[in-house]
Amino acid sequence: MKNFNAVKEYLSSLIGVPYYVADNCILFNTDTLSVLGRVDRRLFDAIITSPPYNIGKEYESVKPLNDYIDWSVEWITGASAMLNPTGALLLNLGYVSIEEQGHAIPLPYLLWDKIPLYLNQEIVWNYSAGVACKNYLSPRNEKVLWYVKSKDNYTFNLDAIRDKNVKYPNSKRNGKPRVNTLGKNPSDVWEIAKVTTGYNRSSDERTPHPCQFPTDLIDRLVLGFTNEGDIVFDPFIGSGTTFDSCLRNNRFCVGFEIKREYCEIAKKRAVAILRPQQQTSLFPINQKVLQYESV
Repeated sequence: MKNFNAVKEYLSSLIGVPYYVADNCILFNTDTLSVLGRVDRRLFDAIITSPPYNIGKEYESVKPLNDYIDWSVEWITGASAMLNPTGALLLNLGYVSIEEQGHAIPLPYLLWDKIPLYLNQEIVWNYSAGVACKNYLSPRNEKVLWYVKSKDNYTFNLDAIRDKNVKYPNSKRNGKPRVNTLGKNPSDVWEIAKVTTGYNRSSDERTPHPCQFPTDLIDRLVLGFTNEGDIVFDPFIGSGTTFDSCLRNNRFCVGFEIKREYCEIAKKRAVAILRPQQQTSLFPINQKVLQYESV
């Protein structure tokens, strides 16, 4: 088991009192960039996150595109330095319009070669609900870029995420099963519903956060690209879906979130999963500085 208590103590010594802490998760109400420059340790087995898309949502200030790209490179570079040698980054991003150049430019295509990791694969997240368009095809997908620190040594648990909807599970050829009875490879196109809003159509998992990740998507990322006992980092944890998935799937999780009201949503989701007797206070912290592998 990873020494998650040491990670919690180290981060708390840098950042201060966390917004919420339990045995297997910790949440800081902080600006990610203000912290990353001070962390000089490899702490995490995976980063799973969806940062602001720079499209004017209530939780973001729109930057000039070049400034947004520079900001993205800065936080991704800082966060990537905190990954263990076999670590991975699962990065979800949407689209942006560029005046006189394009209507729907995938943000990953503006960033993919500026990230100091190896791009293993692009995952297409396809969903059914979305904005209806008259003069364009209605957008129904976003990307998840799967980066790894080592192209030869990384976590991939195919059996944990196999698609069990096999049409002919007992089909055989020469007496041997033609398909894996656990299910088929889900491929690089994932059909997962968005978290919807609206009268008579709001998802059961809906929170007040305006752009909430579906748990089905994060569950697949957590199960497929991390192992039990791994430490997962979400530098933009928002409504806390990464917390939710990690806690239910026996992973540890560190979350940063700049907006206090979203921290409260993430905290409530974590509390709903953890039994009261499992929740513990981190403080007072042992002020002894723990040793970590230097980056």
